[in-house]
Amino acid sequence: MSAPFPWASENAESRLEAALSRATGDTAAASVFIKLLEDRARKQAKAASSIKRPLDGALISIKALFDVAGETTTSATTVLANHPPARADAVAIARLDAAGGIFVGITNMSEFAYSGLGLNPHYGTPQNPTYPGCAPGGSTSGGAVSVALGICDIAIGSDTGGSLRIPATYTGITGFKPTQESVTMTGGKPLSDSLDSFGPMAKSVAECELAWQVMAGRNVSPITPAATHLIIPTNFGFTEIDPEVAKSFEALTRLLHDSGLKVIEKELACMKLYDEVPPWHMTSVESRAHYEDHFQASPEQFDPRVHARMGRAEEISAVKYRQTLNRRMDFIAAFNEELGPASLLLPTTPKLPPKIEDLEDDDTFNRMNLLALRNPSLGNVADACSIALPYQHDGNTVSAMLIARGGRDKALLACAKVVEEAIRKF
Repeated sequence: MSAPFPWASENAESRLEAALSRATGDTAAASVFIKLLEDRARKQAKAASSIKRPLDGALISIKALFDVAGETTTSATTVLANHPPARADAVAIARLDAAGGIFVGITNMSEFAYSGLGLNPHYGTPQNPTYPGCAPGGSTSGGAVSVALGICDIAIGSDTGGSLRIPATYTGITGFKPTQESVTMTGGKPLSDSLDSFGPMAKSVAECELAWQVMAGRNVSPITPAATHLIIPTNFGFTEIDPEVAKSFEALTRLLHDSGLKVIEKELACMKLYDEVPPWHMTSVESRAHYEDHFQASPEQFDPRVHARMGRAEEISAVKYRQTLNRRMDFIAAFNEELGPASLLLPTTPKLPPKIEDLEDDDTFNRMNLLALRNPSLGNVADACSIALPYQHDGNTVSAMLIARGGRDKALLACAKVVEEAIRKF
């Protein structure tokens, strides 16, 4: 591969042993993994040098909602803990295995992937190494921390309203939400059939690109950097924003201008349609459809906040739900037409990670959760592809998000490489 990846088949076994040692002995890694996969990982590492494959030597963590052969798929809830183990890997996971990936372990997450902050009352909450004492971001919390700590090279997760991009933002790594249809969801526990996507997190665009190509069953080939013009939507994403986030985004905009990228500010007419598509209609109704028996029979085993959000399905009639889906299709058509070949540029989240102690209050938790999800959810409702890119400004780790219309994943990654290179000038 032309990209300078940090892994190699020659040092796969030694890197794995160092990762396993940290995962079990480093207090910073507490609650990151629900289960380590030592035996399988050692076999994978031993085989890494036998043939040349794209991911030989790459250490990978797997979110707890993916089927892993021989393991129970818990979605980080005790409700599913006694289910029989999976008979086979999820399709995307099997592809990573065939490409030479080494599976370090199964990572913690928000229960059922139903939170953007990453807290879990059953398995503990992973510590944020970038903002100590703050939420790690969710729902792919353990995956993000596994990469931020350097235990794993790539984390595999899901994204329903920002669940790859929010934890990437909070921990200072890169998170890529592909177009939903590009990666099959066979063998993954759903939250929302309408909004879920499977994708990777890593420390660079190139690493995310490689993992996505493997997960999607595509030819593995580096995408050439190429800029599309960027649109900053003036009527979305900038209210209730922290001063540090606003200041850093303004500095990034100037930097991109100075680097020769075309960046324009523009009001998006399609956002009027977006306002008529509440994402929670889809997440609450569709999650209930999958977990209704557990919802009714074992409410005491749920995270109370997750149970309450699922319970909101009862506020929505079948007619209202169908109307929401219809309006979403109208919005997607308008979004695609208005955006064209361009990409949106936004702060990934309007606020820095909240302190965990402040989230003990339900009202504060709900408000901060909605704010964390607000900007990235646009990409899910639009059936788009999106990537969160970290950068440093005035001592803060922050993140910029690109969103392109669905199916333009390669163009988005090409543009992200250009933006990533410009960001290095900070």
